[in-house]
Amino acid sequence: MNNLVNVSKNGSLSNTNSNVSFPSWSNWLDDIFNRDLPSVFTSNFNTGMSLPKVNIKETADAYIVDMAVPGLKKSDFHLNLDNQALSISTELKEEKEHEEENYTRREFGYSSFKRTFTLPESVNEDKIDAKYKDGILSIYLPKKEEAKQKPARTIKIS
Repeated sequence: MNNLVNVSKNGSLSNTNSNVSFPSWSNWLDDIFNRDLPSVFTSNFNTGMSLPKVNIKETADAYIVDMAVPGLKKSDFHLNLDNQALSISTELKEEKEHEEENYTRREFGYSSFKRTFTLPESVNEDKIDAKYKDGILSIYLPKKEEAKQKPARTIKIS
């Protein structure tokens, strides 16, 4: 018999030939809080649509936000700017009803998302422009004149 179990005076069981070590409370808590959360907690599970992927590019004159959202129409989007916070959202509701002699089938769906970005102070909020083409929503965020990069120049010493 390879694994023997001893009964101590207080009645608890202990394995005398085990290589298993039980984690301490601190190790156990560290494990819980330091591991990645399951995808159900990090997904946009309450909306029926995953959050669209976004690319943000900075040029000398502007920031460009490209969001992959195929299958929508430009009228499906709501873009709002409030106190340097740019919100991009959509909400789709779909209902279908099919009736035949012996049954009625009704199907409905709901999906939405909302992404919010804090804009830098260097963005000229009055000249923001958005376009939707081929499943990509592109938002052009021009920089204020004073925030644009100036070309390198040589300074003469007097």
